[in-house]
Amino acid sequence: MNPTLRTIGLFTLLTLLFVGIGALFGSFTAYGFWTGMLLFLIFALIINAFSYFYSSKIVLWSYRARIVDEKEAPKIHRIVKEVAEAAGVPKPKVAIVPSKTPNAFATGRNPKNAVVAVTEGILKLLPERELKGVIAHEMAHIKDRDILIMTIASTIAGAIAFAARWFWWSTLFSRRREDEGQILIALLAMIGAAIGAMLIQLSISRQREYKADEVGARTIKDPTALKNALIKLEDYNERWPIERGNPASASLFIVNPFRSRGLIALFSTHPPMEKRIKRLEKLEQELMFAPKISAVEASVKGVDSPYRVK
Repeated sequence: MNPTLRTIGLFTLLTLLFVGIGALFGSFTAYGFWTGMLLFLIFALIINAFSYFYSSKIVLWSYRARIVDEKEAPKIHRIVKEVAEAAGVPKPKVAIVPSKTPNAFATGRNPKNAVVAVTEGILKLLPERELKGVIAHEMAHIKDRDILIMTIASTIAGAIAFAARWFWWSTLFSRRREDEGQILIALLAMIGAAIGAMLIQLSISRQREYKADEVGARTIKDPTALKNALIKLEDYNERWPIERGNPASASLFIVNPFRSRGLIALFSTHPPMEKRIKRLEKLEQELMFAPKISAVEASVKGVDSPYRVK
């Protein structure tokens, strides 16, 4: 199935789930079925509009990220500029997160308003080649507008969880409750909605991570660089998770910055690292056996060869 159509379908499910809770809420209270549905639809539009315009500022603020210019961080600015040109997107702003935990994320509602944020730890840990692989991954998110998609997905999922709890307590204390069976229905609806929203959000997030890995690796024509970077980042973030931040924004990072082991790992916003590595290794083999052309041939044909002789 086409990834774009898949994402649209998942967003539709999230919206229907949210509006469905509104309908149930109205049915079990004095508001009524249609009023409850309309109220929750309006609420969804409001929170999405807010997240569209202000989510990036909130994320940067929550991690104390500071926008830096080229004089302050010439190396990372140069890498970001090179990768942005290769990806065909405007050069985003660059921010530094004051954390020793090596990680990176991108935020912003569109490519023109994007910001690539890197931690102090990743600048010290990774060599330039691997750092370029990480930036290419984030640039892929920017190019495909994943940062907006994930922000809206997490916002709706959070709203569903809140609405489910609201529905539960409203039903529990409602005077219109005729029997104890309604409490059971409310409880099942609350649990089902929360779990459903979480699973849909995870599906969106994981598919976007796989795609960003591939698009980023193809952009710089070096899947090995990204693969090696991911292995290091996964290890460091497991041992030294980020000091502060909201777990709801974990999906924005290239690897999960919060500790997740055992059963919790099954509900991680990121796909298993083993699968990400295997996909990149498969891409390595694909590029390795692709038709090779020299720099002269590439110049004559007007193409950019991943095997151009240097």
